[in-house]
Amino acid sequence: MRIHSTSFDHGGAIPAEFALGVRDGDAVGFGRNRNPQLGWDDAPAGTRSFALLCIDTDAPTVAEMVNKDGVEIPVAQPRTEFCHWVMVDIPAELREIPTGSCSDGVTAHGKRDPVGPAGARQGLNDYTGWFAGDDALAGDWFGYDGPFPPPNDLRLHRYFFRLFALDVARLDVPDRFTAADVLRAIHGHVLAEALVHGSYSLHPAVAR
Repeated sequence: MRIHSTSFDHGGAIPAEFALGVRDGDAVGFGRNRNPQLGWDDAPAGTRSFALLCIDTDAPTVAEMVNKDGVEIPVAQPRTEFCHWVMVDIPAELREIPTGSCSDGVTAHGKRDPVGPAGARQGLNDYTGWFAGDDALAGDWFGYDGPFPPPNDLRLHRYFFRLFALDVARLDVPDRFTAADVLRAIHGHVLAEALVHGSYSLHPAVAR
C-alpha cells in the first residue's frame, strides 16, 4: 500500500496554507488551516476500512519554554508526539481525501462536527489539551488542525500521515476518541500501513 500527497513532497516542506500557525514577518498567528490532499492505492485484499493519523514527532517536552520571550528551544531537547488528526471508519473503497475537504479555516474552541468522508468518524487532536487553559480557544478540537510548532523552537518539526488498512469496518473506540485509543483498537486488525511526511517550522532561522 502507498500513500502520497499532491500538497507537499514526501520529506519536503508543508506549505503554509495547510498550517494552523503562520509567520508574517515578525508576527505569528493563525493560518488557513486547510487539510492537505492525500491519496492512496494498492490496499490489500480484505481491507474493510482505513484509519488515518497525523502525528508531529518533534513536539517539545518542556512546556514552560514554549513561546517564552528571549528563550529558544534547543534541538537536543527530548521530544514527544502531538496528534493533529485522527480519523477512523474511512470506507474501504475510498482512495482520496481532497484538499480542504475536512478543514478550511480555524474554528475557535475546535470543530464540533468536522466534515469528512461519508461514514468516517474523526477524533480529538492534541490541541484539545494544549488550549485547555485558554478561555478564547478551549474546547474539544475534533478533526484536522495543522502545524503550529513553537516559533522559538530550533528543531524542524516532522508531520507523519499514517494510513492503516484494517480488517474491520467499524473500529471499537469511544465517542471522544484519541490517537492513543485508535492505536490500541487497531492492534491485531492491521493488514498494511503506509506513511508520507512533511516538515514545517515557524522559527525564522530554521531551514524548511
